[in-house]
Amino acid sequence: STKRVLKYANKFKTKVHILHISTRNEMELLKNKKEFITVEVTPQHLTLKSPDCYDELGSLSQMNPPVRNKSHQDGLWKGIKNGTVNVIGSDHAPHTLKEKMNAWPSSPSGMPGVQTLLPIMLNHVNNGKLELKKLIELTSINVAKIYNIKNKGQIKVGYDADFTVVDLNKKVILKNKIMASKCKWTPFNNMKIKGFPYA
Repeated sequence: STKRVLKYANKFKTKVHILHISTRNEMELLKNKKEFITVEVTPQHLTLKSPDCYDELGSLSQMNPPVRNKSHQDGLWKGIKNGTVNVIGSDHAPHTLKEKMNAWPSSPSGMPGVQTLLPIMLNHVNNGKLELKKLIELTSINVAKIYNIKNKGQIKVGYDADFTVVDLNKKVILKNKIMASKCKWTPFNNMKIKGFPYA
């Protein structure tokens, strides 16, 4: 699919935003992309890996594209470091626990992710996988540029004063019970993280 999208984007020189990249192979295809092609990855693909997540979470870890092994995850991190990745997206899919407990293939694909996107990525900052400046680009600056959202995404004179204040030293154990989403669960339940939004 990615090859097909790239073929037509390049042929017609049209903007394309490719979501939820999950393989190192795609990162290799995309590393020399033109400026009108942008790329997104999710915290789930950057954090969870197979087969561990399937052993621990079962159908809760089912998503499209699927969570892959460490070699693919390493490829995604390489794509962040070399600038192939433009955006981190949540791919928020708030299916209920009851829905997710259905046996495959009746279980829906997707995981909740809006509330955990920033804490998970701040934890990666604290683990040395990502610089804070790069995280801000991937979650704010680049998003505003790609979607042409005026006066957003940066701290600048004349821009809207939308701020998220974080405590990089705050340690939290993520729990299902603190999830605000109607689905009331997270694939990161009981994960110890460092770095959390303050205000």
